[in-house]
Amino acid sequence: MIILADGGSTKVDWRFVDGDKEIKQASTKGANPFFRTREDISEEIRTTIKPMLNGHRVDSVHFFGAGCASPEKNQIIIDAITDNIKASQIEVDSDLLAAAKGLCGSNKGIACILGTGSNSCYYDGEKIADNVSPLGYILGDEGSGAVIGRLFLGACLKNQLTKGLKEKFLQEFDLTPALILDKVYKQPMANRFLASLSPFLINNIEDKTIQNLIYGAFKDFFMKNVMQYDYMNNEVHFTGSVAYHYRDILRKAGEELNIKVGNIVQSPMEGLIKYYGTLLAVTKDL
Repeated sequence: MIILADGGSTKVDWRFVDGDKEIKQASTKGANPFFRTREDISEEIRTTIKPMLNGHRVDSVHFFGAGCASPEKNQIIIDAITDNIKASQIEVDSDLLAAAKGLCGSNKGIACILGTGSNSCYYDGEKIADNVSPLGYILGDEGSGAVIGRLFLGACLKNQLTKGLKEKFLQEFDLTPALILDKVYKQPMANRFLASLSPFLINNIEDKTIQNLIYGAFKDFFMKNVMQYDYMNNEVHFTGSVAYHYRDILRKAGEELNIKVGNIVQSPMEGLIKYYGTLLAVTKDL
């Protein structure tokens, strides 16, 4: 049996896989090593994940998550897992590598994440071979939920929306211009607040001003990130809630730039299950 974990700062999705079949799943709090200690993460694994093993032998654990971007931080996760699970292999890496493996498998391609933030890479079939730094939602993160939310609020407060849409938004979210400025400039986690506006945009997606705003954000993402890779000879795949829910607009923006958009999925987990299930089967045959 292998264990796969894919997570951000808020939640970790755990899957127990035998062959290419999922047999169990669980969810724990986010395990970003920038914000949580080894002891804290270890305790949660002990109380939530370890009891689910029921004596099953674990061949390997593959953990991908936010904050897993350096050997020092990755070791925190490795130690927390080792405290509770005996496995011959423990892999800890970034959520971007999870996206690449889940989207591309063992094939070359360009893998992208469009969620609260955004990221992208060129994947050579085994590892991330090139990465344009996302830079965060102030300097970058084009096409992300946070940036789309920022663009929407800017258009809203500068009266650039369809007549009546501004009033509808402020009433639905119980906001005023002053409250918006306070949430963006003074309160913590402004990126999460900005991304939380996405349901309103989805519910009003027929509005042309919203369509144009999202379309422009996606074109910006393609031009500033994807077009720095060999996009003419590789398909571009996407995962993340923003990519998934606005997939029609995303494909249209790609077509406009002659970019071949491939898979668009909400989560890379199903692809990861297939990838590691196939890898385990090959290993056993050897």
